[in-house]
Amino acid sequence: MTASERASFHDHFSSVSKQYALYRPHYPQELFDWLASVAPRRNLAWDCATGTGHAAIGLVSRFKQVIATDASPEQIAAAILHPGITYAAAPAEKSGLDDGSVDLITVAQALHWFDTARFFSEAERILVPGGVLAVWTYGPLSIEDEQINALVREFASMTLAKWWPEEWNHTSAGKKTIPLPFEKLEVPELAMTADWTLGELVCHMRTWSAVTRYIGKNGIDPVSPAAEELSELWREREEKRRIIWPFMVSASKKNGRFSDDR
Repeated sequence: MTASERASFHDHFSSVSKQYALYRPHYPQELFDWLASVAPRRNLAWDCATGTGHAAIGLVSRFKQVIATDASPEQIAAAILHPGITYAAAPAEKSGLDDGSVDLITVAQALHWFDTARFFSEAERILVPGGVLAVWTYGPLSIEDEQINALVREFASMTLAKWWPEEWNHTSAGKKTIPLPFEKLEVPELAMTADWTLGELVCHMRTWSAVTRYIGKNGIDPVSPAAEELSELWREREEKRRIIWPFMVSASKKNGRFSDDR
């Protein structure tokens, strides 16, 4: 990555890379089954802005090769290792992959950070004819407990109100959408859930971009007071509660006939 590319990269997660690897939710396996079914072949998938590799891990059992890149070297250093995944530090807009070499591109919870015009041009360049670009995001979580849910929502919307990056609006339950450049694919309805203890939820909250920005500016962890309030409602710390995220997937297929000769 060049110095100018590094300067333009908005990095909100490198400082919490290890926590990010452990405490971000897992994507539904049904998503990866569907992606494999619509890709023209299963030779090469590129997971762009992989973070610590959560989506790449979902792809690796379904594609012969997975290349996973992220603009943050710290995220790559903390990524989930697998012999079928090749990790590299690279910006979304400049993958370094060969023309017409990729069957599937995935972008999980990250498209809103990109220079989309340049990224879509890169996708056009490296996808095989009939190749698929799939992006997804999840909105603010909800918890199957009315009081706990209200407390977490208040923390996110009031305590952290001015600390969310502007780009975060793209992930807020359909407030905004970024249209994809190719032929639209119909995506099946998918659910994203987890069963977490209080400790897991609190660690997840510490990976939020608004929390890292708050700490960077104020030098104070805003999650600790919220965690104390949550513990009074949670009671049994090891009890698991159902967490639900609104999950939004968009996919498009590059026009053109696919040839096995590629």
